[in-house]
Amino acid sequence: MAVGTILCASYWSAWSAREASIEQDRLFKDGSDDYVNMEEMRSSIVNINMLSAFMFVVVASGFLVMLYKLMSYWFIEVLVVLFCIGGIEGLQTCLVAFLSCFRWFQHAGESYVKFPFFGAVSYLTLALSPFCMAFAVFWAVHRRMSYAWIGQNILGIALITTVLQIVHVPNLKVGTVLLSCAFLYDIFWVFVSKKWFNESVMIVVARGGKSGEDGIPMLLKIPRMFDPWGGYSVIGFGDIILPGLLVAFSKRYDWLAKKNLQTGYFLWAMSAYGLGLLITYVALNMMDGHGQPALLYIVPFILGTFLTVGKKRGDLKTLWTRGEPERPCPHVQLQPSQSQ
Repeated sequence: MAVGTILCASYWSAWSAREASIEQDRLFKDGSDDYVNMEEMRSSIVNINMLSAFMFVVVASGFLVMLYKLMSYWFIEVLVVLFCIGGIEGLQTCLVAFLSCFRWFQHAGESYVKFPFFGAVSYLTLALSPFCMAFAVFWAVHRRMSYAWIGQNILGIALITTVLQIVHVPNLKVGTVLLSCAFLYDIFWVFVSKKWFNESVMIVVARGGKSGEDGIPMLLKIPRMFDPWGGYSVIGFGDIILPGLLVAFSKRYDWLAKKNLQTGYFLWAMSAYGLGLLITYVALNMMDGHGQPALLYIVPFILGTFLTVGKKRGDLKTLWTRGEPERPCPHVQLQPSQSQ
């Protein structure tokens, strides 16, 4: 599920980036005043900077400690509400983007009505909103049932996909800092935190602590079919979103640079993530089910692969600084030199 989620989100992110690039080139070439609209479209994308990458450890650690200290039945209920809100937005965004690809829904997706505070909302979004809200409410009410993991995964995958579509890593340098901070964060709160709290804070929070609930909702989970003790195999949103940011970056770079799977970086990044995830589950089984920090295995595979392949191909400087290939300005026509 994690690999498939990143795969879909990466293609969606790259397709959006390529369409925006093509439209930008067209407006430049035509000298159109609609370039202002392109800037508005770009404003919907959140680019992580170096400060944000460093601050991740501080903010994430503070939030994790808050979850640990306040973990109770009512606090889990608050998290469920927040998860449903995010899931509704994510599911709605994904469905609108998917259905807009079909000509039957294109007009509804491109026709808007203005609302106070919300701004312009498409008719297709309005039509899908009741379904998305009903789906989230149904899951929240029945989340303790044996089949509830299906609804939780649908909402979670939609939310993760939307986040990876909106939030971008601009270059490899920012991605390296972000994943390195996440690498240290994961190790500290899974292993080192035992010395201060007498238990692994990350594992306690993931399992729901003493709240009486079956863990926090910010997880993808699937039943262990062949495990005599039952239970679920789970993976946190952070273990998908954080590496997924760099994988999606690789796909955007490949499409803008017109690279195929063999000559690009996406296949390498995707394979590195899948291999790191596989090693995580091998380590989990070898440690008799004791929680393992997935980023401990995933981050070295992804960063090591990216840096090695980029250096070998001579693209490392561009990946590290610009984050996108150089493109000639379409409105500048180069004149051929004339021999004297």
